[in-house]
Amino acid sequence: MRLSDFDYHLPPEFIAQHPLDRRDRSRLMVVDRRSQSLEHRHFHEIGHYLNPGDTLVLNDSRVIPARLNGTIEGSGRRAEVLLLRRLDGGAWEALARPGRRLMPGSRVTVPGVKPGVEGELTVTILGTGEGGLRTVSLGGKAAPDGYGSMPLPPYIHARLEDDDDYQTVYSRPEGSAAAPTAGLHFTPGLLDDLKSRGINTAFVTLHVGLDTFQPVRAEDPSRHHIHTEYGKVSRDTADLVNETRSSGKRVVAVGTTSVRLMEAASQEGRAGPFEGQVGLFILPGYRFRVTDVMVTNFHLPKSTLLMMVSAFAGREFILDCYETAKKEDYRFFSFGDAMLIM
Repeated sequence: MRLSDFDYHLPPEFIAQHPLDRRDRSRLMVVDRRSQSLEHRHFHEIGHYLNPGDTLVLNDSRVIPARLNGTIEGSGRRAEVLLLRRLDGGAWEALARPGRRLMPGSRVTVPGVKPGVEGELTVTILGTGEGGLRTVSLGGKAAPDGYGSMPLPPYIHARLEDDDDYQTVYSRPEGSAAAPTAGLHFTPGLLDDLKSRGINTAFVTLHVGLDTFQPVRAEDPSRHHIHTEYGKVSRDTADLVNETRSSGKRVVAVGTTSVRLMEAASQEGRAGPFEGQVGLFILPGYRFRVTDVMVTNFHLPKSTLLMMVSAFAGREFILDCYETAKKEDYRFFSFGDAMLIM
């Protein structure tokens, strides 16, 4: 297995720059792993492929305004700090650029970006770590509210008109540095429709962190160091997942974050309550424990997310699906279209 095995060519015009006006009108590629067949539908039709008693597992993590833009004290040079996760004691793990100028003791002054926010936020670099990581403090503030903007991925160049466009409609606990984007397709109306069909919903929390921004560089992907992310599965959710599977129904994990967390919280086909750091890296050859169906977007070449989807449905078949998606003018990545892999 080589990194190049997960590469594909994507012209930039396929990368969605804006969300659709109606989230559930995105396209949906329905993928049957057994028959190796495809259907082309729209996301609001997903209920036609789910059965009463199936359970949707949704990641309810909410994105924080994690991108801080300011100037370096003493030089006036522009700087950016991207908060990744809160650490014990009130400090934050972050990425910062220009990294060579932001060493321990450096301070970045960040102006307010929301109406009514007075004064400036001072970000102090406390320490450095592997892979360009920094430990930073926010000048006594617990969160960057009023000073940060939404941390859109670098391949999205358009301005975000409404911050809620980069949040799922069911997001609750703040903590992610990127949205769990497969969930962006759901609307309250669609969730109500699925409930009326007898389809269960269960919520888990995985705060999306560094690996969303960290490319795989090792030619042997198994040597890639995946960073941990905080996750939580409640007893109620674990019990519902186990009841679903024991009754012969399916667990439908919405997004790779939900898959990663539920698989980490499961042993021998049974889920359990969980709270802690998740470090599971899913590559082809992995045997899935509780995930029967996956809802996911189209992922970047050579990414850990593409590797996970390849493990679920087969690398060659998934890459064939991606080629079909290009021929059919699907939209890729965070604001793009979706796949339902059964």
